[in-house]
Amino acid sequence: MLQFTVPQFIDVEDKIIGPITTRQFIILLAAGIFVAICYKIFDFSLFLFIAILNFMISGIFAFAKINGQSFHFFILNFIQTFKRPSLRVWSQINSDKNVEYKTEAQQQKQLAAPVVRRYSTSRLAELSLIVDTKGSYKEEAGVNEIKIEKRD
Repeated sequence: MLQFTVPQFIDVEDKIIGPITTRQFIILLAAGIFVAICYKIFDFSLFLFIAILNFMISGIFAFAKINGQSFHFFILNFIQTFKRPSLRVWSQINSDKNVEYKTEAQQQKQLAAPVVRRYSTSRLAELSLIVDTKGSYKEEAGVNEIKIEKRD
């Protein structure tokens, strides 16, 4: 039989630069590129405001964890929670597939009282025998029956 190595700790991200993972590095790299573009486009006061705001937001997305999940997964779950209704109510839409049409004869047949069998003794021993023999023993008709009556 072939033996394969099973990967361990698949939920742990790979570290590339010290304690920084690939995802964190890419987020910080994108933030740095955005700040560099802002430096060329805007004047210094607006650039400084955008850079501080950008690094704060990218730092939160890169390093923050809430309840053990990354911040971007938390935000996505938060948005999904508000998009879905908080109370789910089941309502079946009736269509031709779901509706069953019956004739009067079928309705009368369904309304007819079922036959109820009454037994004189406990059937526990007989049922135990049926279970023990895995169904090969069949009960004998009329052995324990008192009478058969129709319920109205």
